[in-house]
Amino acid sequence: MRLVTQIIAMSRAVRLGRQLREIETLINGLNHATRQKLALLTMRELAQAGRSEFPHLYGTAPEARYTLWGDGTDIGLERAHSDNLQVRLRGVALWLAVAFHETRDSEQSQLAALHRNVLGLLRQLKQAVPAHLGPEHGEQAEAAA
Repeated sequence: MRLVTQIIAMSRAVRLGRQLREIETLINGLNHATRQKLALLTMRELAQAGRSEFPHLYGTAPEARYTLWGDGTDIGLERAHSDNLQVRLRGVALWLAVAFHETRDSEQSQLAALHRNVLGLLRQLKQAVPAHLGPEHGEQAEAAA
């Protein structure tokens, strides 16, 4: 059974790793102002996911509650490829929030490494936001856009 668990974790890590590279490319292509908006959206998504009963299943339909992982990363990546900037930013924020919670505290080395990479992207986004702004100012910044 342990071997099956390791194979499942490895295949999930490969899929998330591929998606992470796409998300990273999208983030690196953003200008500073858009990166700030993304950072605020991501902080909000992380907080909302953290308040849900199953944070790693955030963005997934309730009937899929008992799956190993949800559809949040796939939905986020699909939205991240949208032509609409707002949808794209929300997709990236969703992907980051779900991937963060899905890989957090993982005992599998591949998923733990992926979590460190997600943390690096979150740190990069956090540095784009001025200290006087935080998640509570996200609505104001979004309304101004």
